[in-house]
Amino acid sequence: MKRLTIDPITRLEGHGKIDIFLTDQGDVANTYFQVPELRGFESFCAGRPAEDMPVITNRICGVCPEAHHMASTKALDDLFDVAPPAAAKKIRELLYMAFYVTDHTTHFYALGGPDFIVGPDAPPAERNILGVIKKVGIDIGRQVIDCRARNHAVIKMLGGRGIHPAAGQPGGWSKSVSEEERREIAEIARKNIDFALFTLKTFDDIVLKNPVYRELVTSDTYLHRTYYMGTVDDRNRPNFYDGLIRIVDPAGKETIKYQPREYADHIAEHVEPWTYLKYPYLKKIGWKGFVDGMDSGVYVASPLSRLNVADAMATGKAQEHFETMYETFGCKKTAGRYEPVHHRLAMHWARLIELLYAAEHMLELALDPEITSADVRKIPERIKGVGIGSVEAPRGTLTHHYETDQRGRGCRPVLRMPDLRQRLPLSSDYL
Repeated sequence: MKRLTIDPITRLEGHGKIDIFLTDQGDVANTYFQVPELRGFESFCAGRPAEDMPVITNRICGVCPEAHHMASTKALDDLFDVAPPAAAKKIRELLYMAFYVTDHTTHFYALGGPDFIVGPDAPPAERNILGVIKKVGIDIGRQVIDCRARNHAVIKMLGGRGIHPAAGQPGGWSKSVSEEERREIAEIARKNIDFALFTLKTFDDIVLKNPVYRELVTSDTYLHRTYYMGTVDDRNRPNFYDGLIRIVDPAGKETIKYQPREYADHIAEHVEPWTYLKYPYLKKIGWKGFVDGMDSGVYVASPLSRLNVADAMATGKAQEHFETMYETFGCKKTAGRYEPVHHRLAMHWARLIELLYAAEHMLELALDPEITSADVRKIPERIKGVGIGSVEAPRGTLTHHYETDQRGRGCRPVLRMPDLRQRLPLSSDYL
């Protein structure tokens, strides 16, 4: 038996490698996606004061510290049994939309997009952000850099730091938003909408109008029929910051909807001896191995899955592109909603639709007069001892779970990102 190893996998948020085993006839006998790093956050956070968690756990990921900061802060709200004032929740969500714009921009242009924009047949050394700029031009490359810069400025303005936010507190936020800041953020949000629309047009021009690429995206080569997970609002529209977690089956039928605090009733983890990566699955169905279909417990949490669980988008322009994507894949409507898209390369298209939604919602929040209220924190008065908080990280549903004594000390964290967003074989986001 022959062994092929891809080590390391590049354009990956962390460390990973792939081992492929071939039979004597050259057929693939088995493939293993391995994560060889042990992070250990659950261990070295143990015993710390709970209030330390938002500034420690945002170091878990170098690309999405804001997601861990926000999930951690929401877990503290629950732990201390305190509801933040309305303005604080809106400020949190405003920062989170700016973060989503920067993150999805990074992922499309620097991590996933080079395979499309530069081309899958291009030399590997050219399939990177520099290759993208060479292909699309310096002016567009400057737009990408400007988009990240202005939104990181918003993150720093609202969160205290441009990389690892520090403003989240149990019961609220550490600073209010001035009228001058609100106007500045609103103008940035308008620029973000223009940039998102431009990026969607770029995807349409380079990928969808190229017959070879279009066939690759819509073919069955990268197709897996799985369950899907995502957070939705009370109208079953995607919400990155808050809501109920909805799971639909491969046919698009809702099978589970639960409060974030109930995650352990529905999600379990499978462990393999050849990787430090855990494989979450649906308890209702059970672990059936690395297979897809209606009888498999495997599910996906990702930009595509958030759209697959949704009945519609919450903003107008994003809704238009949402409908275009599902119509392009020939998805039928059942009970008023589209059947899921199972093509894994559609992940990039879904990400850009989310980019547009985040930009539109950022503007909505920036124009909300309540966003400048000085009432941004309610001081906690008790400790429950257990706190669970959840948000939609750009690459999957993220849950933080803390347990402490009655002084908020001796924290025992359980940090979970229960998704298989790119863990199925040959997923495009990791190759």
